[in-house]
Amino acid sequence: MKCKDFLAGILTGVAAGIVVKELVDRANPYVSADVALNDIKEQFKKEGPIDGSWIVMKTEPFENKMISMEVYRGGISRVMNGELEQYEFAADAKTGTVVELKKRV
Repeated sequence: MKCKDFLAGILTGVAAGIVVKELVDRANPYVSADVALNDIKEQFKKEGPIDGSWIVMKTEPFENKMISMEVYRGGISRVMNGELEQYEFAADAKTGTVVELKKRV
C-alpha cells in the first residue's frame, strides 16, 4: 500500500465524518438533555454539593413575554445550612442555557 493511498483514505474518512456530523446536527439541532443537565449541575456545584437532579428528555414549548422556544424541564435539590432547597428550571434545548429558574418553597 502506498503512502498516498493511505493518506487519501484517511482524508476521505475525515471528510465523510464531517458531512455526517453536519447532517445529524441539522436533523436534530438540540443539545442532548443529559448535556444540558450536566452543565446546570456544574453551575450549582460551584455554590455547594447537590443531592439530586432530574430532567425530562422530551422538549416542550416555552413562552415568556416575547420569547418562544423549545426547552427541557428539570430540577436540582441540595441541602444548604441544614435546609432542603429544591429548584426547577427550564433550559433552552438548542443551547442548554437556563431561561427560567424557580426555587420551590
